[in-house]
Amino acid sequence: MPSVLFVCTANICRSPMASAIFRAKLTQWEIGEDWRVESAGIRAMEGLPAAQNVELTLSYLYKVSISEHRSRSVSQELLSSFDLILTMEKGHQEALKVEYPQLAERVFLITEMVGEDKEIEDPIGRPLAIFQKTARELDQILTDGFENIRQLAEKNANRSDLQK
Repeated sequence: MPSVLFVCTANICRSPMASAIFRAKLTQWEIGEDWRVESAGIRAMEGLPAAQNVELTLSYLYKVSISEHRSRSVSQELLSSFDLILTMEKGHQEALKVEYPQLAERVFLITEMVGEDKEIEDPIGRPLAIFQKTARELDQILTDGFENIRQLAEKNANRSDLQK
């Protein structure tokens, strides 16, 4: 089963939004049960719900609720259990590669999945329209980049299986 972890700063906006959108897309494409999709934050306080505008955005645009979401921080154990780790900012990517060099080949900036090198801006504290813009941007990246996501996750899943 391929697995993807989305990572942002506090795990209350971008990464839970990306994971919810990706799970919705996998369900829409009828392959959702074959994937493990979660999120975490580089500097997350444990146990916080997603930002209210994230819940509103996902409910409105995707008919998805993430009311059960609770923030959590990355850890060696968590990161090691995922085949692919997609970050929202270059700083997140660099921090993970420095702190966990043994996992560096699994860590990518999310926009790399569509051949870009740009960051996903943090919408926290901004109007609802900015959250919706962020959701649509993530949706486009996850749709257009799905084949790359699938290939990288499966490649690393196979590599992990060989090491067991």
